[in-house]
Amino acid sequence: MARPRADDYDDKRKAILKTSAELFAEHGYDRASMNQIAKGCGVSKALVYHYYDNKDALLFDIIRDHLDELIAAVEEAAPETASGEARLLGYVGALLDAYRDANAEHKIQINEMKRLPPEQQEDLKERERALVKLFASALTQAVPELGNGSHLLKPVTMSLFGMVNWHYLWFRDGGPVSREDYAEIATRLILDGARSLAT
Repeated sequence: MARPRADDYDDKRKAILKTSAELFAEHGYDRASMNQIAKGCGVSKALVYHYYDNKDALLFDIIRDHLDELIAAVEEAAPETASGEARLLGYVGALLDAYRDANAEHKIQINEMKRLPPEQQEDLKERERALVKLFASALTQAVPELGNGSHLLKPVTMSLFGMVNWHYLWFRDGGPVSREDYAEIATRLILDGARSLAT
């Protein structure tokens, strides 16, 4: 008979993932060890191995959970009945808010995914594509000229992700520009730029 899971199993797993993400982001995936992870979590290395067999399993779960949280946040941000512009603004705001305490996970997604086996990379890339599809849908609703196979849709969509995904390099909470302000800025820049390109 299988041993039942402890009531705090998921909480402990998430704590291990959070600590691992911070260590991978700070020291690099190669240099962070299971010993450091256990010490950072305040648990034994044996307990870490109870949850994860190796660092690859940790890395995959960090990125998978991060992407799933981003997708869920964006899907809940605006109803499909909203205008394209309202959806896009809601999506950008939700993504920026989801990044609030996830700089380490975001950095790892960008820099470390390539270390995983090809089938796991493809699993994660499929999640990335699902996220991109949500934004592309809102963009084509707001700027119909981007639809119908327009060659502009991909570069416009990925330019928006470029603005949002790299904001952690300069953005500071409590600074002169809030996350809400930046959501407005990024959305307006993309929509105005896309409309000017499409005319």
